[in-house]
Amino acid sequence: MRHPASSPSVRRRLHLLALIAAAWLAAPAGAQTAAPTPSTDPLWEVGGVAFGLTQQAWPGASEDVRRAIALPYVLYRGPWLRIDRGAFGLRAVKKSDFELDIGFSGSLGSSAKDTQARLGMPELGTLVEFGPRGRWNLGSAPGGAQWRLELPLRGVFDVSDRFASRGLALEPEIQWNHPGLAGWRLTASAGALLGDRQLAGTFYDVAPAYATPLRPAYDAKAGLISWRLGLTASHRLTRDWRVFGFGRLDSVAGAANADSPLVSRTTGYSAGVGLQWTWMRSERPAVD
Repeated sequence: MRHPASSPSVRRRLHLLALIAAAWLAAPAGAQTAAPTPSTDPLWEVGGVAFGLTQQAWPGASEDVRRAIALPYVLYRGPWLRIDRGAFGLRAVKKSDFELDIGFSGSLGSSAKDTQARLGMPELGTLVEFGPRGRWNLGSAPGGAQWRLELPLRGVFDVSDRFASRGLALEPEIQWNHPGLAGWRLTASAGALLGDRQLAGTFYDVAPAYATPLRPAYDAKAGLISWRLGLTASHRLTRDWRVFGFGRLDSVAGAANADSPLVSRTTGYSAGVGLQWTWMRSERPAVD
């Protein structure tokens, strides 16, 4: 097995995941307006983004995965076609209190030889998620913030295995969005990740062929995978430069597979910091 840092296939997977992360992170967090109004963001942007991140190898893992990535990015904020902050493709419905679009997410893979809990097992590939997302605007919060509920249902695919299906993920999340607190755009969130039997098995199955005295065979169950608390923040330094950071706490307390031999830590975290540079932008503002 090749080391993940030197494998061309792993580098391609990291580039794909980085593109997803760039589109997510380069777009600043902010509250959604209740009616179609001109945005302070341009209709489109082209630039570059660089960031470093650390991520728990999988929910319940004791090991972390770390990467530093620099890539170009493209954002487009049309009324229906969107490439912006976790949305990619058609925004099918846009109303004052509800919208439906196509959302995406992703997570870094990890080599089995670099994680003691999965030693000798097949590697956990880089996963990308894609599917419909409902978003409800729940009204104002104190201090000029907004409450929002998101309900994405996504198919999960393994980039390292020719985009083979790895199941379905449901991730309800409530958000508190502030457009500008001391110059920072903030989004705080609380939610849960639920998965079907196939997705749970991707993380927690131990086939008899890979069982050891310290790692007995295990069949994962569908249900709660982890609880999540998150915070993202971005601050504009100049017209063309923006700094951003993000953090997320994951807990498998009470999860369906908390007794899996691949769960060795109840709580883990993901965090990162980055810098965005805008090379070109449209003079025309986005309309939301």
